[in-house]
Amino acid sequence: MSLRVIFLGTAGSVPTPKRSLPAIVIQRKGELLIFDCGEGIQRQMIQAGVGFHRKTKVFITHMHGDHVLGLPGLLQTMALLDRERKLKIYGSPGIEAFVRAIQQTVQFNLTFPLEIREVKDANIVCEEKEYEVHAVWADHVVPSLAYALIEKPRPGKFNPEKAKILGIPEGPLWSKLQQGSAVKLPNGRVVKSEEVVGPQRPGRKIVYSGDTRPTENVAELALSADLLIHDGTFDDELTDKAYEDGHSTASQAAETANKAKVKWLILTHVSARYKNTDVLVEQARKIFLKTDIAEDFMKIGLPLKDS
Repeated sequence: MSLRVIFLGTAGSVPTPKRSLPAIVIQRKGELLIFDCGEGIQRQMIQAGVGFHRKTKVFITHMHGDHVLGLPGLLQTMALLDRERKLKIYGSPGIEAFVRAIQQTVQFNLTFPLEIREVKDANIVCEEKEYEVHAVWADHVVPSLAYALIEKPRPGKFNPEKAKILGIPEGPLWSKLQQGSAVKLPNGRVVKSEEVVGPQRPGRKIVYSGDTRPTENVAELALSADLLIHDGTFDDELTDKAYEDGHSTASQAAETANKAKVKWLILTHVSARYKNTDVLVEQARKIFLKTDIAEDFMKIGLPLKDS
C-alpha cells in the first residue's frame, strides 16, 4: 500500500502562472489528508484527479491568507457536489472563527457535517487505528504549526513454513498469531506469535513544516522521517529577508534535513521571484544531497517498508 503525495500548490504568498498557493494532499488508502488550503484548491484537486467525496481531513498550519483562503471555495464546491461525509478541519487558533464567519456571511448551505478542532498545544492532534498526526509549533511571524503524519508499526512477516512445522493448522490460528496473540494447539502446546512472526515493521513518516524559520521543534519532529516537505522560500542571498518574514532559505531547510537525518527533502513555498529554481536546489544539495523542489501536480509515492 503506497502513500501518494500530490503537490497542489507550491508558491509562497503570491501565485504565479505555474504555481498555485500552498496545498498538499496525501492519499492513504481511501482517505485524503490535506495540508494547507490555498486559494483555488478545488480547481487543483480537479486537475490532479482528487475527488471530493472521500474521507477527508484538512490540516491548516496558520492563519495567513495564502494558507487558508481556499477553504471557503472547497467547502462550497463539496456542498454543490452533495458531499455527505463529515469533513474534519484542524488548525491554529482562529480557524473556527474564520470558518464560522464564512458560513454566516456567504450564502451557501453545507450538505455534510463539519468538525473543527483548534490546536493549542504541541501534541498528537489526530489518532486513527493505523496512524497519528502530530503537531509542533514552528517559528513564523504568527502562530504556525508543523505537522507529521506517522504510521503505526505493522505486524512482522508471518512465516507459514514455521507454522506448518510447529503443527499449527491453517486458518483462524494463523490470523491470531499474525495479530500478535499466542495460540493454544489441540495437543495443549502454546505457541507465541514471535515464534512464527518476524519483528514489527515500521510505518512511514511524512513531515510538513509549513511557514517557518529554522527551528529545533521542526528538526525534532522530522527525526528519521521518510520525507520532509520544508519551507524553502528564498536563496542564501536573502537570508536576512527570510528571517524577517519568518521563512527559511533552501540551505537552512537542508540543514534541518541533515540534522534530522531524513531520507528525502522537498522544498516548497517558493517565492515568485524564482522563475528558475535551480539556485535553490543547488544550494540545498551542497548540504543535503537528496533534495528536490516541489512543482504543482508533482506526485510521489512512498512504498511500505519491509524492515
